[in-house]
Amino acid sequence: MTGNLVLLGIAIGQGQLPGSVRAVIAFGGFAIGFLLGVRLTQGFPSPFGKGQGAGGATPLWPRSATVALIAELGLLLGMLAGWEIAGDQPSAVILDILITLSAGAMGMQSAAARRLGVVGVTTTFVTGMLTSLIAELATGGPDWSHWTLWVATLASLLIGAAAGAAVFILWRAVAPLVAALLVGSVLVAATGLTRRSD
Repeated sequence: MTGNLVLLGIAIGQGQLPGSVRAVIAFGGFAIGFLLGVRLTQGFPSPFGKGQGAGGATPLWPRSATVALIAELGLLLGMLAGWEIAGDQPSAVILDILITLSAGAMGMQSAAARRLGVVGVTTTFVTGMLTSLIAELATGGPDWSHWTLWVATLASLLIGAAAGAAVFILWRAVAPLVAALLVGSVLVAATGLTRRSD
């Protein structure tokens, strides 16, 4: 969304409003996905009450985060289907739909990450996570457990982007499948964590 905001500002500054339509579509898709994701995560509270597990412990993975990720996976699979149907030359309308589905999926993912409540970690706001990491380092007393998690998250984002770009170049027809497979693998891991917290 940061890049879309910059592109929107450039388009407005250059008087090229028609060129900003896709940035607005991406914003709208993300906002709607996030709104629905927050509603989903609030609508399915933890079975332990206010985020507490058995014996008062915080659950490892709340079920409501899993629900949001299932919704994200549905959007990604919809995007994959549209990608396959559209082929190499999608129409403007199909392209806008694909952008909306993709942005909506990222909004759902942000809602799931927000529900997990891991301090300073988000999957779509890299700059904020990087600044949190540097701020902890600058204070002279970083919490190494947080610091390790932030570094691992940033490295995973970089590796995921590189893998997605490589698949897009080498096997364009199934490029969106990478995101769906990654979210699916997180859901499989989350199932185990949810069972451990019950």
